[in-house]
Amino acid sequence: MAGHVRVQRLLGPSALGALLFAASGAVHAQEFSLSGGVSRSSGEHTYSWAAAYEQGLGEYFAASFTWLNEGHVTDHHRDGQAIQLWARLPLAQRRLVLSAGAGPYRYFDTSTAEQGGSYSNTHGWGGVFSLRAQYYFANRWIAQFQVNRVQVQRGPNSTAALIGIAYQLDAPDTPGPRDWAPSRTTKVTNNEVTAYLGQTIVNSSSSQTALGAALDYRRGLWNYVDWTIGYLHEGNADLVRRDGITTQLWATRGFFNDRLTLGLGAGLYYAVRQNSEPDITGDNDADDRLAGIISVSASYRLGDHWSTRVTWNRIVTRYNRDTDVILAGLGYRF
Repeated sequence: MAGHVRVQRLLGPSALGALLFAASGAVHAQEFSLSGGVSRSSGEHTYSWAAAYEQGLGEYFAASFTWLNEGHVTDHHRDGQAIQLWARLPLAQRRLVLSAGAGPYRYFDTSTAEQGGSYSNTHGWGGVFSLRAQYYFANRWIAQFQVNRVQVQRGPNSTAALIGIAYQLDAPDTPGPRDWAPSRTTKVTNNEVTAYLGQTIVNSSSSQTALGAALDYRRGLWNYVDWTIGYLHEGNADLVRRDGITTQLWATRGFFNDRLTLGLGAGLYYAVRQNSEPDITGDNDADDRLAGIISVSASYRLGDHWSTRVTWNRIVTRYNRDTDVILAGLGYRF
């Protein structure tokens, strides 16, 4: 029971809930979107961007998973993951779709420390409330305009206006959005070993960087669920020098005859070796080796055996040493 509570504190129920939600079929991505724009928070203007997966739940409803970045304002650098349910109204022969969405937001805020020191990694809960207009072209591309209102437990609220593009990864049966995702009867993944190189970015006020590397083994458990175990080397940034074992469950879906795969993962990271500076309370983290890990990943399969993969990992700590580890790698499938 204590271990279960510890995992929830590291990842937050949103990460585990999002993964189960996706694996159950509720968020199999039919549409992938990228958008960016301007945000206002605490009387300041900054940028905002979002990457989202969305799928229909019938003609008038949809669900989405979004990685949202709210930019940088004084004392706050905040981003996180949101799950939203959408009510949508198709117009103009289903080419124009107006939507309203709302859902929980698990945020990660690099903010000025309140207990001394230079910064702290604050984890908390909020909500994202959105209005959106989309136009569906005949070639699967979508143009969209969206307004987000973010309300959080601690820190400033924000309002953002975003312009973006989206692509329908599964071809629709009719003009406009697809009502339901197609099902499949086979696993997306059998076995895969991937070696990676990339960059570690410390979630601090200075965003220190280092060369990162990883090796992992991936196995498909069910049609839409993978499991991975691997070793992660975060490099030697000024504040964090950490290596360890990772294990995650993934909601995964294949497109274009499984040449492209997209996945959302959540799990645990055990630091076998670490040498970090003391946190803002002056405590050393040497005995706190367990962290959470939340990841998004995309692979492109080059043939029967070889594939390329890009993965963005968020390491979630309880001692103000969160990092982003962004990796690209070459994999062998068997």
